[in-house]
Amino acid sequence: MATIVLSAAGMALGGAVGGSVLGLSTAVIGRALGASLGQALDQRLLGSGSEAVEVGRIDRFRLTGASEGAPVAQVFGKVRIGGQVIWASEFSETSHTSGGGGGKGAPQQPQTTEYRYSVSLAIALCEGAIGGIGRIWADGEEIAPGDLDLRVHTGTEDQLPDPAIAAALGAGRAPGYRGTAYVVIEDLPLGRFGNRVPQFTFEVHRPAQAAEGPLADMASTVRAVALMPGSGEYALATTPVSISSGYAQSRMANVNTVAGKADISVALDALESELPACGSASLVVSWFGDDLRAGQCLLKPKGEQESADGREMAWRVCGLSRWQAERVARDAEDRPIYGGTPADASVVQAISALKDRGIDPVFYPFILMEQTGGNTLIDPWTGDEGQPPLPWRGRITTSLAPGMEDSSDGTAAAEAEVAAFFGSAAREDFAASGGTVTYSGPPEWSYRRFILHYAHLCAAAGGVGAFCIGSEMRGLTQIRGAAGSYPC
Repeated sequence: MATIVLSAAGMALGGAVGGSVLGLSTAVIGRALGASLGQALDQRLLGSGSEAVEVGRIDRFRLTGASEGAPVAQVFGKVRIGGQVIWASEFSETSHTSGGGGGKGAPQQPQTTEYRYSVSLAIALCEGAIGGIGRIWADGEEIAPGDLDLRVHTGTEDQLPDPAIAAALGAGRAPGYRGTAYVVIEDLPLGRFGNRVPQFTFEVHRPAQAAEGPLADMASTVRAVALMPGSGEYALATTPVSISSGYAQSRMANVNTVAGKADISVALDALESELPACGSASLVVSWFGDDLRAGQCLLKPKGEQESADGREMAWRVCGLSRWQAERVARDAEDRPIYGGTPADASVVQAISALKDRGIDPVFYPFILMEQTGGNTLIDPWTGDEGQPPLPWRGRITTSLAPGMEDSSDGTAAAEAEVAAFFGSAAREDFAASGGTVTYSGPPEWSYRRFILHYAHLCAAAGGVGAFCIGSEMRGLTQIRGAAGSYPC
């Protein structure tokens, strides 16, 4: 730009002086001088286009959190901690050169050399043996452990030296840092952190140290857990599943961590790390009930939405596709009050994942009641209109609960109501038995179908360690039949 402007100015100035020098007009001489001066300014400001350019090269590095004589931290429970750098390798520098050429008639291109650095380092976390580490942050931003070449040394009294430290210092010269928990990050690329070592912090969990007898720590005594919440269309899928959320847009249905893995895989990793003695897990899967009166209650699998299906796994439960099944109840803002029933394929994946990790699955079919506020259903425990919102499944009972006036408890009608809930042939006898209400729903959506469907599904998945039936059905177990026996 300066070349053009000053050449024009020099030409104008030379023309104003007039005359010639050595046969050249002063206008031509002024233009040449102006262009030369403008080119020098352009080269100074913009570069000549042929000089080499170096990018990213630095002269010195500083390691944050490497203080001589700093105390070793003590951790109890789960803590986010920074730690101290206790070893670092020499920085590795690599370079990549590009450009520098120019085609015929094309301007000369600058030659650019880009420098990249990496380093290996060990960071001491705390004193004593830890269960493991969870989330990791670099300069306050969470990063996925899978993005790092990371090794965790848990701080036992017999841990061996890290191979990277041993390779750098020589055989027999690398310490094992016994009794100190630390991590080694090997060949950490520094480009994403501005060619410097970032400030790392780690989520460290350290259970109470093992003891004998009744005072043993929880981590070594817990043998079984329940996997909750038991709802969510793809909550149990080990395969990441995406759902279309608009034109050329999608969202992940079951990936909510920076690890990039399915949520259940992240949860099972944490389970193995924090409760290594756990050998069994209850796999909770929910269907939805719509009435506290056993004879009127239907149990169905339901979905969260009907606008789009999972790309990697279609939602399908007990023969129903997403568009055939009903949606779970909604709140005032039209949001589902529960997650949908887990897809059958995801249940099979979850059972396989537990067994692959040596965890014995216990299948737990669960009932979620979805009555919302303002319903007009008769409450069997009060006789009033309007059942409580989202009641406990244990309150499912006869049309009027035992102890209420005109309750069917102790009669054949009570037996018929229980049979209607379970889905036996006695459903058709319910209305004819003198019941106060008439069952008119499809006979297939019953507790019987609920249980048998998952019994077959568990068998198809290779079997489970146990199958839980009738959990928390307290109200049903209090109902008596005509002979004084308990039909449930």
